[in-house]
Amino acid sequence: MALPGGALLGMAMGSLWLAPAALAADEDDIKEVVTPHVSPYDERDYRVLELENGLNVLLVSDDEADKAAASMNVRVGSAQDPDDLQGLAHFLEHMLFLGTEAYPEVDAYQRYLSRNAGSHNAFTASQDTNYFFSIEPSAFEGALDRFSAFFVSPLFNADKLESERNVVHSEYVARRRDEGRRENAVLNQLLNPDNPTTQFAVGNRETLANPPEGEATLRERVMAFYQRHYDANVMNLAVVAPQSLDTLEDWVVERFAEIPDNDREAPAIDTPLVDRDTLPRYVERQSIEDRHQLRFYFPIPDPTDAYRQKPTQLISHLLGDESDGSLFAVLKDAGLADALSTGISRADGQHALFTVSISLTEDGAQRLDDIEATLFAAIERIRQGGLEEWRYTEQADLNEQAFRFQQHGEPQQEAIRLSMNLSRYPVEDVQYAAYRMDEFDAEQHQRYLDALTQDNMLRIYSAPDIESEKVTPWFDTAWREQTPSESGQALSGLALPAPNPFIASDLTLLEGQDERPSTLIDTPSFTAWHMQVAQFNTPKVEWRLSLQHPSASYSAEEAVLTRLLANWLNDSLNEALYPAWLAGQSFSAYAHSRGITLSFSGWRDGQTPLIEQALDQLSGADIGQRDFERVLNRLQREWRNAPQASLYAQASGTLGEALLTPQWSTQALLEASQRLARGHLIDFRQRFLDDLYVDAMAVGNLGPELAIEQANLMRGKLTPRLARDDIRNLTPLAVSGDDTVLHPNSQREESIVLRYLQGRDQTLREQAATQVLAQWLETPFYQQLRTEEQLGYIVNAGYSPVLDAPGIAMVVQSPDADSDTIAERMDAFLEDADERLEQLEDGELNAYRQAVNTRLSQRDTGLAQMANRYWQATARDEVRFDHREQLAELALEVTLDELQALWPALREHQLDVRFNPGDEPSDVAAIRQQFTPLPEKADH
Repeated sequence: MALPGGALLGMAMGSLWLAPAALAADEDDIKEVVTPHVSPYDERDYRVLELENGLNVLLVSDDEADKAAASMNVRVGSAQDPDDLQGLAHFLEHMLFLGTEAYPEVDAYQRYLSRNAGSHNAFTASQDTNYFFSIEPSAFEGALDRFSAFFVSPLFNADKLESERNVVHSEYVARRRDEGRRENAVLNQLLNPDNPTTQFAVGNRETLANPPEGEATLRERVMAFYQRHYDANVMNLAVVAPQSLDTLEDWVVERFAEIPDNDREAPAIDTPLVDRDTLPRYVERQSIEDRHQLRFYFPIPDPTDAYRQKPTQLISHLLGDESDGSLFAVLKDAGLADALSTGISRADGQHALFTVSISLTEDGAQRLDDIEATLFAAIERIRQGGLEEWRYTEQADLNEQAFRFQQHGEPQQEAIRLSMNLSRYPVEDVQYAAYRMDEFDAEQHQRYLDALTQDNMLRIYSAPDIESEKVTPWFDTAWREQTPSESGQALSGLALPAPNPFIASDLTLLEGQDERPSTLIDTPSFTAWHMQVAQFNTPKVEWRLSLQHPSASYSAEEAVLTRLLANWLNDSLNEALYPAWLAGQSFSAYAHSRGITLSFSGWRDGQTPLIEQALDQLSGADIGQRDFERVLNRLQREWRNAPQASLYAQASGTLGEALLTPQWSTQALLEASQRLARGHLIDFRQRFLDDLYVDAMAVGNLGPELAIEQANLMRGKLTPRLARDDIRNLTPLAVSGDDTVLHPNSQREESIVLRYLQGRDQTLREQAATQVLAQWLETPFYQQLRTEEQLGYIVNAGYSPVLDAPGIAMVVQSPDADSDTIAERMDAFLEDADERLEQLEDGELNAYRQAVNTRLSQRDTGLAQMANRYWQATARDEVRFDHREQLAELALEVTLDELQALWPALREHQLDVRFNPGDEPSDVAAIRQQFTPLPEKADH
């Protein structure tokens, strides 16, 4: 798979113009006003301002947005860390949130956001630090007031310096076992040590220790870094909100024009990323997870500034292709690989790495040199006939299609993307840069291809059985240098892709917008719904098709077979449908407790043959032995690696395993999979297809006539014969109330407590009340257990339903405190919450009721999001598409008396998932047998 050439890109088209000078904001604060290029179907209003202090601001007015968001990108990051304080830029990011002159309270910003259905975060990269938030639009001006103060008058609260350093350390510990960071840690040992992007970026207690007496204090160093690097000239602000451009301009200029202008420039990195004299290098590193990976890194010039031509996109496309004859297809057919991707990494403005990443099978791990030889044979084939103008034009046309009909994401994600783009591209291309391909420059493409040679390469092989006394600093990754062996033997069968036959031609937008899905076909064995959508201005359709079978989760073996069938279908169609994916048509199958869902997403034009091909493949294609083994091994690897997954995910999985039936642990699935052979899957496919109930839904830009035609095609191919009542439902179970404690099957090094407080029943009113309570708890829980008590980096509390069973989940993950200590701190917090709830007045609840209502009333920002929301409603016994609207209204009706009655019940139905390193896992299946179904209706 060829990954997008710039993960931070995302841009637009139109005409550049200068706005009139007479604007609502103070003209003295504005230097220039510009409108960027946008898609002809983009109905939002844009304005780019350059303030007199040098700050670039992008305003996006979207009158349909039900959230307002802002993102400030500071063109400074961990690459600017001083050698003696690595992690300082990241530490500054944390310290900036802890009060300002205008709002000195430590939690003033967080509390304001929480009371107004908001959220916030930040991240530090090597050359960027990005701060962002979203909030209910009526509270946006107040949020901008608090947000802007971070860049005008931060306090760098001395009382919180130690606690925030502990939080940074906790973040470091939580990420030490992340395979991506471990790979980067080894890569940093091979890159030029003088390049500042190779430093330790996260920081911990050791690198951020207090300086010796007599030297500047840590707080003074933080403030000095801020004063040296944080300047309006290196900042870019993006705002996405429903208010008018003039209103947004007034608000922004009034607050952000105060940011100091010290005539700074964004730091540039001139030091080469790689010392070419050291290449090639062959390295092996130890992985924690049970997987074999081979990566090739080729130093190249950073292609970011050449975004108008994208000289690496065609090369990445040809090497990352997955159709018949591609590098991946040849390796897969030989049983050597099960995934491949290409893309650009470690770009620093001057230099970058072109990366080819290959996930290996056991056989592939024994033939590294043959795989390398095949890679270079594929590169040579591109050199001989791949860099042709028609291929570039095809890519450019697909980019234009994608740009023309792009769908906007959540305002917060849009603001982040746009602020990053504003930091990298001319303002007129802030929406278009990711898609823009002006002309084919053969010489430019050839220069990049010429860099992909054996003597300009870093090769890193990772596997769990690699041992070495040499380990990386900070991430303790064992690695060793290899001596290149003799040249391998390239595999045969490589071919360049033919012209793409799946490119859509009819992109007509149909008028007509339904309020919600309506029934299209209703029979005992097949139900189909349809919703015509025009609001996203894209001629795309989302089809969902649920193939439900009574025994899909009856036993661990049946659950494994269901997953095998879904994954085999994906795998077997990959080569044939990869060109369709490139052309904007996608297909995927995924297993669930009732069976398998088939998902078709893409242009309306050309979707019918895609549906037909997938259903024919499911029912009639041969399941080969090698295909079966590849899919089985991939699933088994996933289950073997489960104890290495994030501890939070493991705790959540254990909770779901305990409170839902039928449900199977990863260990039970792994053991069951070892008893299965190809014949079992062939037999299961026949049994599965012989006894089906089917639900189908089409949401998108298609009329009922085509929807009925496609639904009848599905029905005719599948011939379902069972009724909905024949399919077993997932059942939420009631917490027993006896202070049960569960332990996940984990090999992590941190401790965690996930405390779950469960509601009394599954009624909508109970769900609404529990959500309001969760909203009330969110900020004080975070403030007390993370900011005040410094228990860890991962600390949160929030509404966490198990299907329709309401509940509140409180999580603390810590590198220092054990689970008993965390549980004691949670107990103290809950006891204090008892008192606070008793003293709460009904009027104080208004903000929390409204926050829940606002969150539940948010509009869908994309077609897939809308389709998935309505699709989930079909899994309920009573299919209703206004579930969310009902909850939103009920949230406004929740009374203080209801909450005070609900709270003790939640406290009495408590289930803890706890873990300390070395804990033995619980027999969750046995404990689950003691639980009974949670009542659907109220009996209180």
